[in-house]
Amino acid sequence: MNNVNQNDRIRRERNRLKKAAYLRFITGVRQLSTIHRWKNVFVAIYLLVAAFAWAYRGKLLVGLDSAFSLLPILTIAVDWLVALFLLLGLLCLISTIGTPLKAKVFQDRLIRAGFTNHSHEPPLLLAKYKHPKNPKLTIWEFDENETSLSIWENKKDNIKGALIDTIINMKQSKNGRRIILCTVSPRSMLPPLLRWQDKYLSKESFELVLGESLIGRETVNLAKIPHILLGGSSGSGKSILLKLLLMQCVEMGAEVYIADFKGGVDFSAAWHKKCRMCFDESDLLDLLTSLTDELQRRKAAFREAECANIDEYNTATNTHLKRIIFACDEIAEILDKTGLSKERKELISQIESHLSVIARQGRAFGIHLIIATQRPSADILSGQIRSNIDFRICGRADNVLSQIILDSTEAAEQIPKDAQGRFITNTGLIFQSYLFDDNEVFSSGSRAIGG
Repeated sequence: MNNVNQNDRIRRERNRLKKAAYLRFITGVRQLSTIHRWKNVFVAIYLLVAAFAWAYRGKLLVGLDSAFSLLPILTIAVDWLVALFLLLGLLCLISTIGTPLKAKVFQDRLIRAGFTNHSHEPPLLLAKYKHPKNPKLTIWEFDENETSLSIWENKKDNIKGALIDTIINMKQSKNGRRIILCTVSPRSMLPPLLRWQDKYLSKESFELVLGESLIGRETVNLAKIPHILLGGSSGSGKSILLKLLLMQCVEMGAEVYIADFKGGVDFSAAWHKKCRMCFDESDLLDLLTSLTDELQRRKAAFREAECANIDEYNTATNTHLKRIIFACDEIAEILDKTGLSKERKELISQIESHLSVIARQGRAFGIHLIIATQRPSADILSGQIRSNIDFRICGRADNVLSQIILDSTEAAEQIPKDAQGRFITNTGLIFQSYLFDDNEVFSSGSRAIGG
């Protein structure tokens, strides 16, 4: 039995070495054309030396013949051996190019971090290089190591400790053979304050700028991700981020409706000129009823024009049907039914029903929800509404609140307790939002962009 186990181990190790050699070679070939182009210099030098050696191999054979009186068959053998050694040398050079510096060191760290496959083998580091468009980022390419991407994601903290870098994102290559990590040095920091500038306004149709992350400016496109949920503890900066998004919607020519049940103190007079404001439940019900009626009208018009969405409709009919944004700051003040009378509960249920319709159907017809609340728990925001809001953003929060908003505790773990304007998305991306002056921005005039 021991011999069988020993033979299995030897066989597995032999197969692993063969696979490693193949992957190193393939990586070296890729790097000659895509990564670290200066490595081409080494290959060029080697090829020149090889060409010189091959061209003058006759003199080598003459020297050997005079020294050892080689037979003709040995002369031919030496001739072919020179070619073989030159070819093997090229293959070894390419494999070396495919071996990152300190690859063995990182593999040993992964072993110590407990990240190995079922055979207790660490993943093979195939390539490590700076991102071509952002030198702050480092790209790591690993052999998938017979380990699914979900396991890599679950072991993210172990891998982070081994690499001594903060992991920004993780994905699998198209052929499934590699796991690609994008990391940033822990010394890289987001600034505590960022000021909005007019030049940041995106020229893409309804692409809204969220703020700055370690990998660049972060955006969300309402044409693709129609609804947004903002959450976080009091003072985390939800209202400021909400206004940042709404300001861009106004500047892009959308019709913006705002329900604010905190008394309207967060919205200056400039907002009342640019948007329709709503401060009580009855007015809100009338507003949402009109929006769902508009949704039905657009549905009929799109069907008649045989168009699938608002952009297609505007192009096909040469019209400019505007996108509609409904935003609510602190929606819990509206939807919380605790202690309400039967009549008021019925009113809130009708409001909730209209929100649900817009959440389910609004994307194609250009009607969008941006909802902010401190605690969007199930008794406040129904599951039907939540399930149709794909994009969630959380500011400073404890474990429970982070779990409610993101379905994870990442906000509690990664956002400092004293941070303002710092947020994390449900995709795990951390960003610092912009601070802006309402009156200063709106005084520049609306610049309608997109449709």
